[in-house]
Amino acid sequence: WMDDYTSGEELSDEDTLAHFALFAGCDPISFDEAIKSSRWRKAMDAEIEAIERNNTWELVELPKGEKTVGVKWIYKTMVNEKGEIDKFKARLVAKGYTQKYGVDYSEVFAPVARHDTIRMVISLASLNKWTIYQLDVKSAFLHGELVEQVYVEQPPGYLKKGSKHMVYKLKRALYGLKQAPRAWYSRIDTYFTQAGFHKCPYEHTLYIKTGEKGNILIVCLYVDDLIFTGNDERLFSEFKQSMMNEFEMTDLGEMKYFLGIEVTQSARGIFICQKKYAQE
Repeated sequence: WMDDYTSGEELSDEDTLAHFALFAGCDPISFDEAIKSSRWRKAMDAEIEAIERNNTWELVELPKGEKTVGVKWIYKTMVNEKGEIDKFKARLVAKGYTQKYGVDYSEVFAPVARHDTIRMVISLASLNKWTIYQLDVKSAFLHGELVEQVYVEQPPGYLKKGSKHMVYKLKRALYGLKQAPRAWYSRIDTYFTQAGFHKCPYEHTLYIKTGEKGNILIVCLYVDDLIFTGNDERLFSEFKQSMMNEFEMTDLGEMKYFLGIEVTQSARGIFICQKKYAQE
């Protein structure tokens, strides 16, 4: 009688992907739900590994008089510019809404590139027949260094054996902390300054570096995504290598999809659209 049902075994790879795409929006809303799936367990393992690799925290006894900030898991199925499943992402975030201003944090502001600035960079590249490239900083907020004393609970599913009563003291920021964006921006801004870039006084996420004979490199930052363009492949290569030495990066190659904007670059020019957004 099971022959009357579709089990999935008889589906082609294309049909299987279509089924995945159909349910891509049904992301888990709790750890108990996510732990039932091997792909989400792997995504959580990858997040914990990134946190440990970045020396984000240390396990300690909670000092007397201190309090902890809770943490939770957030799950998101990531798609590419065609709407196809790219990866399954699990993010451990702090419950920053429990923090108190002036006690747990002070400054929170961090600038992001305006869409007008992004369009300006695209227009400039098109006018000069430059290619635009894209990089992604993996777990960017984990690179932000904290100046405050912050303690968080151990994450669900990853309690240390024999030390379940202990907490993590943060050395670096976690997503969800009120001060996390500020900490990350301070970190990346320091990097650009030390690397010889000049920050635009009117757009604090636009950085420019010039070389000999009018060579130029322009970088535009939007939190953990950045695009860059210019007229010197040597500057491009040096910049990418420097970034990868400083942070864990993903080289996305030529700019194709950025902040919901689909980008096509060719000899005829640079074309942008929001087909995926319109279809949704």
